[in-house]
Amino acid sequence: MSREQHLIAIDLDGTLLKNDKTISMYTKKIIKKAKQKGHIVCIATGRPYRSSDLYYHQLELTTPIVNFNGAFVHHPKDHSWGTYHTPLSLEVVKEIVEVSEKHRVQNVLVEILDEVYFHYHDEKLLEIFSMGNPEITIGDLKNHLKKDVTSILILSDKQHVEKICHYLSSVHAKVVNHRRWKEPWHVVEIIKYGVNKAVGLQKIASYYNIPQERIIAFGDEDNDLEMLQYAGLGVAMGNAIPEVKAAANYVTKTNEEDGVALFLQEVLTL
Repeated sequence: MSREQHLIAIDLDGTLLKNDKTISMYTKKIIKKAKQKGHIVCIATGRPYRSSDLYYHQLELTTPIVNFNGAFVHHPKDHSWGTYHTPLSLEVVKEIVEVSEKHRVQNVLVEILDEVYFHYHDEKLLEIFSMGNPEITIGDLKNHLKKDVTSILILSDKQHVEKICHYLSSVHAKVVNHRRWKEPWHVVEIIKYGVNKAVGLQKIASYYNIPQERIIAFGDEDNDLEMLQYAGLGVAMGNAIPEVKAAANYVTKTNEEDGVALFLQEVLTL
């Protein structure tokens, strides 16, 4: 299997990254070996580029990257490759904000690539989302937003998150994709309908002319499901949620135990 060129797509949080948000030396070494053998390595994450470029550079990648769960796909090293931004319509976003206010959510956070908008001021969130120095705006989103948005995050308590999810499923099912973050976060993440990591990965695979059966994808969360199902080899981390393990072809060790590296080393005989 190792002789043919493979496309390796790796999620960041809970997959490539250990719990302290670093990549182990061993994993870096194995990924470098995979690249030396001619395999193509790319990142597919829910993060914006500004908070994933650190890892892109650490792995010395020269490939396109999937950000915002597929809502933004581009090539940091080659601007002629194209930029694929699939935003949500402003009209729908404003409706969602109004409903969120009725449910008295803690905050609504909107990202438009490198611009971040907070509905309410929140020091703790500002700290988390200021990585990579985005342009930050605080205040009523209905007044401040002027263009279509990349993604929405709604932060609330468990009970209200469930109500918001029910509303999105019943009213906007054909317009948005939404998912919940796992505990302890009570967050609903929303992007445009039909957009996911697999859509981004498809663009990268067709660019490199890699057939589906030679794609290996690693993930741990429900935003990785489509990507793992699309890949010829979908690999769930040992710490993945049960749905991801059920959808995968293989389950490797956890993100704390170098699961990505161990699997690649064995399958690609590195």
